[in-house]
Amino acid sequence: MDIKRVLASAPRDHDLGPERPLLTPWGEALHPLAVRQEHPHPQFVRDRFAMLNGWWDYAIVPMGASRTVRPPEEFDGRILVPFSPESVLSCVGRQLQPDELLWYVRRAPRPPLHPGERCLLHFEAVDFACACCVNGKVIGTHRGGYLPFVFDITEAIAAKEPGETLDAGENAEFIIALCVWDPSDTGTQLRGKQKLKRGGIWYTAQSGIWQPVWMEVVPERHIESLRLLPDAESGELTAEVDVCGTEGLLRLYVSDASGMQVASAAAPAEEGAVPVSARGAEEDERRRRVRVAVSVPGMRRWSPDDPYLYNLTLRFGADVVYSYTAFRTVAVQPDAAGRYRFFLNGEPLLLRGVLDQGYWSDGLMTAPADDALAFDIAAMKDAGFNMLRKHLKVEADRWYYHCDRLGMLVWQDMVNGGGAYDTWETSFRPTLWRGAWDNYSDTDTAHQEKLGAGDEHYRGHWRDSCRATVEYLGNHPSVACWVLFNEGWGQFDAAAATEMVHDLDPARPIDAVSGWYDQHCGDFLSVHNYFRPLKVCRDRPRDLRGYAAERGGRAFVISEFGGATFRVEGHSSFAHSYGYDTFEDAAAWRSAVRETLAQAAALVTDGLAGFVYTQLSDVEEEVNGILTYDRRVNKLEEDGGWHGSGF
Repeated sequence: MDIKRVLASAPRDHDLGPERPLLTPWGEALHPLAVRQEHPHPQFVRDRFAMLNGWWDYAIVPMGASRTVRPPEEFDGRILVPFSPESVLSCVGRQLQPDELLWYVRRAPRPPLHPGERCLLHFEAVDFACACCVNGKVIGTHRGGYLPFVFDITEAIAAKEPGETLDAGENAEFIIALCVWDPSDTGTQLRGKQKLKRGGIWYTAQSGIWQPVWMEVVPERHIESLRLLPDAESGELTAEVDVCGTEGLLRLYVSDASGMQVASAAAPAEEGAVPVSARGAEEDERRRRVRVAVSVPGMRRWSPDDPYLYNLTLRFGADVVYSYTAFRTVAVQPDAAGRYRFFLNGEPLLLRGVLDQGYWSDGLMTAPADDALAFDIAAMKDAGFNMLRKHLKVEADRWYYHCDRLGMLVWQDMVNGGGAYDTWETSFRPTLWRGAWDNYSDTDTAHQEKLGAGDEHYRGHWRDSCRATVEYLGNHPSVACWVLFNEGWGQFDAAAATEMVHDLDPARPIDAVSGWYDQHCGDFLSVHNYFRPLKVCRDRPRDLRGYAAERGGRAFVISEFGGATFRVEGHSSFAHSYGYDTFEDAAAWRSAVRETLAQAAALVTDGLAGFVYTQLSDVEEEVNGILTYDRRVNKLEEDGGWHGSGF
């Protein structure tokens, strides 16, 4: 064990000192009237949509005892949506406290609605709990800070008798008001790496709207959701489509990358399962699940070297939705020597990954521009990586789209939460004693308390959010693995969670426990190794549980390692740095990183299936990134970056 690195990584209570505001190139060029105007969901696009990003009025007020949802009469100023008030780009720069409410208000143009048409108001992410009013009417509430949600606001914006067209003439506007409460780390909700007292591996807590807001108009008979099931073995694409409407044909058209139609199929809307999105018994009868299948001739597979996408058009009555899909297989299975590895399209592939926190110096968890999302992916691909582990965060949907089109595999973490973590149990103990990782039951109530998972409300929230995350991201070909728990944070009954996710999505591998406290389930023995020589650990087949036991083995991955720090003057938020090995010289840092990556890659002959280097970018005082926090310096760039060989 490297004691020097252990001591350097120990959590410490300290004053970070003054923060230096850092603008990314996209933040510097940002125009308030043109913030994130692209469609948020490239796999579910309609033509009639309008973005509501830009200036909103805001006010931060004490919670008080009133249960009335009523906006304040006076506001503190303007906030630039979709950036959280804690970020530089929001133009607020204030931390919301757990005993405060954050109000947003803005006027929006009322779209023209013909008889039967509906207007939907979308929020991509609001942290944590919110109530939404339109024209003074409460239209809905939501809890959960990382996933999108939608409200039907048709009746709330109506100004004429039913059946008449709502024309959007001059001064035709409606008022949106959103009230937000966020307990941050004083609560047990999912929160990722956010903390009111930031420092070290914990980052600035953020609140309120932090992803785009938009609205769209849909016909009365319309498509509600889409699940894509491409089969790369048969070349057949199956689409499970939830529609609002009891009759009519659902038509599916498939085009190749050049735009030429290569296949089509149709299926009638018939009696079937009611989608989970249905609201109210009266509406349930109007919703159907339609299943349509089509064979794609000469099917071409997706891979990082050839990220081939097929374009889709779906029609149901007057509704038209544009999407895309890809064909590929991912699996964990034994190679010719009997060692379990990650397989892509039937061939073993060494996963060369990097840890991606998804933070920016000016937008915090919100990318300053769509190009910024793509930049990170392209930079890591150019540096020789083929996988990103999206760490404890659900990213904007367009980030996954860029991974799909650029050819970057994704290991997707579930967001952690729960109560306060016992530092001894989640950090010191497993760091100092490797033997502490084994035979540590996460169904034991005393252990769950120490890991922050003692609250049943948290456990229920985690299960619900886990299921929703799998459903939300399941159509993206780049997503190749689900990561359920990280370093014990909020961990509970990982074996049951693994079986739940496996039932939801049997086509993707699962990293049940990343770091330590393995429960002998899932597809990987997944360890973090910052302090010892890198090596491959072996499973004990007799201890395996669930489908891993039925299959007879798991692959081994080093799911975090590295973390060498180098602070680039003028591109760091704070004067002090946090990390493990500290380098004052760029050349020495590059040499150390290259050597560490080469050591990991060399373990492929011992059975290593993949690794995840820490990390993609600096974040606040943690300066162990390949890119600086402001994305202006690539620390590996002098010689073109690190490129793996022999895989």
